[in-house]
This record gives sequence, structure tokens and C-alpha cells, in this order.
Amino acid sequence: MSTQAAQTAHDAHTHTHTVKRYRGLLDWLTTVDHKKIGILYMIAGLFFFVVGGLEAILIRIQLLKPMNDFVSADTYNELLTMHGTTMIFFAAMPLLFALMNAVIPLQIGARDVAFPFLNSLGFWTFFAGGVLMNIGWFNGTVPDSGWTAYAPLSGPTFNGTHGMDYYVIGLQIAGIGTLLGGINFMATIINMRAPGMSFMRMPIFTWSIFITSVLIVFAFPVLTVGLVALMFDRLFQANFFEPGTGGNTVLWEHIFWIFGHPEVYILIMPAFGVISEVVSTFSRKRLFGYSSMVFALVLIAFLSFMVWAHHMFATGLGPVANALFSIGTMLIAVPTGVKIFNWLFTLWGGSIRFTTAMLFAVGFIPTFVMGGVTGVMLASAPADYQYHDTYFVVAHFHYVIVGGMVLGIFAGLHYWWPKMFGRMLNEGLGKLTFWTFFLGFHLTFFVQHFLGLLGMPRRVWTYLPNQGLDTMNVISSIGAFLMGFGMIVFVVNIIITWIRPRNAAADAWEDGRSMEWSIPSPPPEYNFKQTPLVRSYDAWWKEKMDGKTEMTPAEPVGPIHMPSPSILPLLMSVGLFIAGFGFMYDHLVLSIGGLAITFACMLLRSVFDDRGFHIDPEEEVHA
Repeated sequence: MSTQAAQTAHDAHTHTHTVKRYRGLLDWLTTVDHKKIGILYMIAGLFFFVVGGLEAILIRIQLLKPMNDFVSADTYNELLTMHGTTMIFFAAMPLLFALMNAVIPLQIGARDVAFPFLNSLGFWTFFAGGVLMNIGWFNGTVPDSGWTAYAPLSGPTFNGTHGMDYYVIGLQIAGIGTLLGGINFMATIINMRAPGMSFMRMPIFTWSIFITSVLIVFAFPVLTVGLVALMFDRLFQANFFEPGTGGNTVLWEHIFWIFGHPEVYILIMPAFGVISEVVSTFSRKRLFGYSSMVFALVLIAFLSFMVWAHHMFATGLGPVANALFSIGTMLIAVPTGVKIFNWLFTLWGGSIRFTTAMLFAVGFIPTFVMGGVTGVMLASAPADYQYHDTYFVVAHFHYVIVGGMVLGIFAGLHYWWPKMFGRMLNEGLGKLTFWTFFLGFHLTFFVQHFLGLLGMPRRVWTYLPNQGLDTMNVISSIGAFLMGFGMIVFVVNIIITWIRPRNAAADAWEDGRSMEWSIPSPPPEYNFKQTPLVRSYDAWWKEKMDGKTEMTPAEPVGPIHMPSPSILPLLMSVGLFIAGFGFMYDHLVLSIGGLAITFACMLLRSVFDDRGFHIDPEEEVHA
């Protein structure tokens, strides 16, 4: 054996140890593999999406006719609160993290994320927070102050049950996971790009996730501070937001919306990235205006922290504040418009294939534009006084979030499904999903603009007849049922696809442009046998145009170091879950016990440091 080979063998022995490899359920509970964690995020996100969708269906049944008593007023408030919170924090966010985990390391030529252990911890804390918040349905104490939790309605004076405690504690625990994810993907994209991949060679989806991660790191701590203050009001009789003891309710609005408006872009930025990838692939063209798209994303992120008070025009901040935030809000429409033209010019003259993913992408563009146009209308403070707290705002918000982000998520799931699972979703069922969901969406929310202009307030339990609202509410409810049918078709498509064998090609759509399409579907545990060398933007397309069948390697074949599986992230999240119950119900033993479990796991992690294990890529060990 040569000296160099002996040294390599010695290093491998020094930095690794025998690792217990698990199978079945235990494998999923202990995994730190970014691809499996992405699948866990997707399963959890789809579950909460169904829960939030059922809550929406119940809301629309209640509003189907005037003076309806399908649910009580109290139950309606609970449904409204839980629908908004579930969809934003426990459905949309995990589905975005699913795509991030499944795709980003592959697009930048990495073998995993920067911190695999924290990646697993992020998922389990998010899931623990989501479960904790929904437990209220089983003991009759459900959050009911609206998804924005406006004070003083969410404080102890007007809300003495434990319902809002579930909201406050659940979101704090889930927020830990989101923040860990943001930090992790920032570090991954900055430090783990393949040789040759400069920032201006990164795929647009990677750029969108990088900017999203920056927004998460700056925005989520603000929400955490607000939730901690509200928790102190509720559990320890503090006076941050309690007017009777000197607190300020408008302070909560500022804290919530300083987080809440960047959160809108945390949700929509990844969708921008997905649409850019899908439109480019199925037009068989490079994305038009790549540099302008990047700078538009950066400018949107910067401006997103400067517009929060447009949610508060009716609060009475004064003409100077209203004018400044009106101008800032209108200004953010400029880089948004740039992206629309980027997509349209990419489509122009392209050899377009209308796959299911492409249908969702093309449907996204006019739908999001409609949401943006009503956003500019709401940016005018005098007009906002009339629109505010009417169904016009409900329509605007859903056109941006559902018509934007959810259509983007569906496009991404259909586009990357063969890469994640090695199976192609059925295109016929996929197109049925698109048309039922897309038409149902517009039926549901388009008429709500006019309901708002006619004066129907948002958050109302019922309404009087003969006000010109009856027919449009029926149309809106029918549309919601159609969207629900579209989701059922999507689930059926997943089940049918799962029964079939794995037969997806590496470049499943044949026109893949970025590096995830250069490796098998699904990818092996180590992603890349050899770290690839990136020679151009659209790295895989460049290799194919040069007649190559795989990426140019940047290193020789050798042992690959992989992180060890661990049960500690799951146990840490269980500890936080138990501690949350202890705080809510004033059980000191539970609180201390739960925190002790979490800190003990942290200590175990630090003492028994993960040294990982090596894989021989020639053995083709697959996840």
C-alpha cells in the first residue's frame, strides 16, 4: 500500500466509527438525510394542508346562506383562527421546506446540508409545535382570537381559556424549527457550492431560497419576541399589551406586522424560484434576464421590511407615516413587475410543453398579477380605509398566497416528484388537479372582491339576507368545494403513483437544466459520487450540449463521509412539547422535566460528538 493510500485509510478510521444503520420506521425517526427530511416535511405539510382545507370548507358551508347556524359563532372564530394559522405556519412553510431540502443540496452539488443534525431538529420542533397547537380541538380550548392574535382579544382579560396559550407556545416551538432551517440553508448555500458555482451561476430557485433564508433569520426573531411578550401577559400577568395595566395594543400590531409582511415574501419567494425553473425547463430556453431577476429578488427582500404599516392604515398612525408606507408599498411593485416580464419573455418564442407543472406555472402568472394589482389598490391609505376589514382584503390575500404560493408549490411538487421518489405522477390526474383547483380558486375568491366592495365585513359569522351578498357567497362556497375536490384528486394521484415501480430517468423531463437532473432518481444517499465541476449557468444543460452524459467531476472517486443518524432531535422536540404543557397548565414538574429532557439531549450531543461514517460510492448504497 502506498504512503498516501495508507494515510487516507488512517484518516478514514480516525474520523469515523461503526454506525448502527436503521430500517423501517426507526430509520425515518432518526434520519438526518436532507432528502428524507424533505419527504417528512412534505408529509406533515400535506397533512396540515388537508386540516386547514377542511377548516376552510366548514367556514364556506357556514357562509353558504344568510343567517346560517351550521356552526356556532364561537366555533366559527376557532375555525377562522386555526385555518389561517395552520395554512401559513404548518402547511405552507413545511411544504416550502420540503422542496428546499429535496432540491437545494442537489442544485449546488453538495452531499447534504451544512448542519444535518440541526436540519432534523428543525423538522421535529416544527412538527411538535403544530401538534401542540391542534391539541386544543380535543379538549375544547381552541385558539379563537384570529390568526393575527390581535391584543387585547388574545390577552388574559378577554381570553381567559387556554386556547391562545396553545397558539403562543405552539408557534414558539415551531418557530425554533423554522429559524434553524433558515440558518442552515444560508450556511449551506454560502459554504457548500460545488467548485465553479459562483453566486451568479446559482439556479434561480437556489437564489430564492437563499434570500428566503435571510428573511427568516431577520423576521422570525421579531415574532418570537412578540410571542414571548404575549406569553408573559397571559401566564405571568405582565402588561405589554394589556391596556388596563398600562400596556399598548398597537405595539402588538407593530411587532406582528414587522414580522408578518416579510413573512408574505418568505412564502412567495420560493414560489418565484419554482416558477422560474419550471418555465425555463418547459420552454426549453434559458431564463430571460437572469441578472435582473436576481436583483429584483434582492430588492423585494430589502423593501419587504419597509412596508409593514400598510396593514395598519386604519390604526391612525398619521398622514406622514401613511404616506411613507404607501410609497414603499407601491415601490415594491416595480421589482415584482420585472419578474413577471422575465417569465413572459422566457415563454415568448419557446418550445413550450404544457405538462402539469407548466400549467400550474402559467396559471400562477396572471393570478399573482391580479393579487399584486389589488395590493397596489390597498397601498393607497385613503382607499384602504374603505377596503380594510372587508372581504376585498380576504380576496387580495388569497390571490397572493393561494394563487401565488400554493400554485407554485403544486408546480414544484409535480416538477420534482420524479427526482424525490423515482416515480412520475400521472399527467392526466395532474391536469385534472390543476383545472379543478385553478377554476375552484377563481370561483372562490374572485367574487369576494365584489363582496368586499358591497360592504361584507371579514371575520363575520353570518349575514342578513337581501343585501346583494347571497348569490356571490354561494358561488364562493361552490368554488371552495371544487378546490377540495382538486386536492382529493392530487392525493389519489399520489397513491396510484406510489403503487407503481420506480422507473423515472435521471433527467426525468429530458430538458433539465440544473444539476439535480444529472444524478439518478431518486438520488443515492451521498447525492454525487464525485463533486461536480460547474462550468456555466444551467450547469447540466451545458454538459449535455457538450455531448456529455454526466457532470464533469472536480475530484477523484473516494470514500464519502456522511453524518450519523440520531434519535436526539426527536427527543429534544418531545421535551419542548412536554415543557409547553407545563407552562400552560402551571405544572412546574412538567416544565422542568420537559426542559431537562431537551438539555440532556443537547449535552449528549456535545459529549458524544457525531463522527459520522464513510460510504464507498462504488457499492451504490441508496437511501
